[in-house]
Amino acid sequence: MHILIINHYAGSPNHGMEYRPYHFAKEWIKSGHNITIISSSFSHVRFQQPKCERSITVEDIEGIQYVWLKTPEYHGNTIRRIMNMFSFAAQLYIRPLPIEKPDIVIDSSTYPLTIYGANKIAGRYGARLIFEVHDLWPLSPMELGGYSKYHPFIMGMQLAENYAYKNAHRVVSLLPKAKEHMISHGMSPEKFVYIPNGVDISSWQLSDNLPKEHKDLLKGLKRNDKFIVGYAGAHGIANALEHLANAARLLKNNHNIHFVLVGQGPLKNDLQSFVAKEKLDNISFLPAVSKMIVPDILNYFDVCYIALDQKPLFRFGVSPNKMFDYMMAAKPIINAIDAGNDLVKEIGCGVSVPPVDSQAIVNAVLYLYKLSQEDRYLMGQKGQNYVKTHLDYEVLSKKFLEGL
Repeated sequence: MHILIINHYAGSPNHGMEYRPYHFAKEWIKSGHNITIISSSFSHVRFQQPKCERSITVEDIEGIQYVWLKTPEYHGNTIRRIMNMFSFAAQLYIRPLPIEKPDIVIDSSTYPLTIYGANKIAGRYGARLIFEVHDLWPLSPMELGGYSKYHPFIMGMQLAENYAYKNAHRVVSLLPKAKEHMISHGMSPEKFVYIPNGVDISSWQLSDNLPKEHKDLLKGLKRNDKFIVGYAGAHGIANALEHLANAARLLKNNHNIHFVLVGQGPLKNDLQSFVAKEKLDNISFLPAVSKMIVPDILNYFDVCYIALDQKPLFRFGVSPNKMFDYMMAAKPIINAIDAGNDLVKEIGCGVSVPPVDSQAIVNAVLYLYKLSQEDRYLMGQKGQNYVKTHLDYEVLSKKFLEGL
């Protein structure tokens, strides 16, 4: 069977995020299927952009055929990002593409405009059309960005979302509580399939390839018997890391606890300025690392922290890759996310706290710090066992096809 995945932001180990299409493609190839991924030549979530000197570039990556459509570069949420989105969606609809006949077309994108091109391709070849929802658009820019439902951009997105729910054979959602919203926009209930993000367990291994800066700091903290509360990921406004930094301020007199934040993002300079202003010596910042080195980083942490800003949008649930990495690392988690689902609480692999409450974060840190090492180990094992049973991409890839 030939499966065509359309994902504007799709990446690979060579390019960086987003990895979900790549992981599914790898597993489906193992099962004997042929996979093509159509993606944009430029995406803000990649650390390396593909080389695209022509309007269409075809590249083989580990047996997956990537078709890159050349689109404008952009930085930040500017008009050029909107141009990038419209360019990709338009080319998908208009251009003849170098692909073989697909049996399944998966339109997997953050925004729904690509559904028109995906449906046209599926109709041309008599393929099944699957609409995969990462974020609810246009609800996300409305609730997070304050856009009116009468804004022309929002109205166009709403028409595309409704069109997708009506025309897709199945709707795969990363959000476990989104079904009722989708039904209210025209989806038949039987179309809904929930497939969360996951972990590629086969590639999860310690490499001992940490950069010197990271290794020196983390080994030094361990030599001094520090209890490390760690965060690895984007330093953006949505990640609510200012409350973690404030928790470090409240714990500055506890010299056994140290906070380590690994990653980059627009909020990082503000966080570092706060730490300098407060003269905190119990919090350290490290540069981002590649996905392959994440297991090595997490191995040094005693507790892992994850948070999202408090937003009504999260009532539909969340499926954060970061949380699943923490679980796979068998580390207790402080989960500061107020969402429609709470896997940490459900499994018992950590402590859940309000997302904007620094004192609650402090209380969670102290609770886990005072637990015995054996109790923390057992807590971490609950998370790892859940990932191995339910969230391995080998398991999710089979569930995905079965759901179709």
